[in-house]
Amino acid sequence: MKNSERVLEIDMPLTELILTENIPGLGAEADVVKVRRGYARNYLLPHGKAHEVTPGALRQIDALKQKRAEREARELNEAEELARRIGKARFVFTLETGETGKAFGSVTAQDIMNRIKNELGAEIDRHKIVLERPIKDTGEHEVTIKLHHDATAQLVFQVKSAEEPRDRGAEAESAASDEPGKRKKPRFFHRKKEEKKETE
Repeated sequence: MKNSERVLEIDMPLTELILTENIPGLGAEADVVKVRRGYARNYLLPHGKAHEVTPGALRQIDALKQKRAEREARELNEAEELARRIGKARFVFTLETGETGKAFGSVTAQDIMNRIKNELGAEIDRHKIVLERPIKDTGEHEVTIKLHHDATAQLVFQVKSAEEPRDRGAEAESAASDEPGKRKKPRFFHRKKEEKKETE
């Protein structure tokens, strides 16, 4: 038996394990997975993330399934709560624009992720933000965020130009200051002349 097992080890580099916790890309608690022996020996088994498939380990599968159900329910509740908070949030992003009104910058998934982290205190993977290309247009935008396979959030936000308020404000100020300035100068000189006449 031992010799045949050694032959199998050489011929079959994979081994079967029962996962004891959720490992993205591999499986979740109670899943029986096939992995490379080196991965099992060097990482999964020493870190307690999996057990070898033995009669004793198979008896623990029900407990692992219960653990998995509790974790999945907790993750769904957390995702739904975050989805509600994201739905209520109203962010404003400001883009630098040139004289023609063309935006130099853009709003990316990374920008949205950072704003959610800073304003809502929630860390999400930027790959969960459904954004085909960076946003370069001003106005209102809406993006979908896949927080969980059963929970998505809709984030509505405004994109404004950094130049618009300044230009309009500067034009209004210069228009307001020009007219009174022209009127004040003649009045000022007029008064001076009057004062001189009175002293003479």
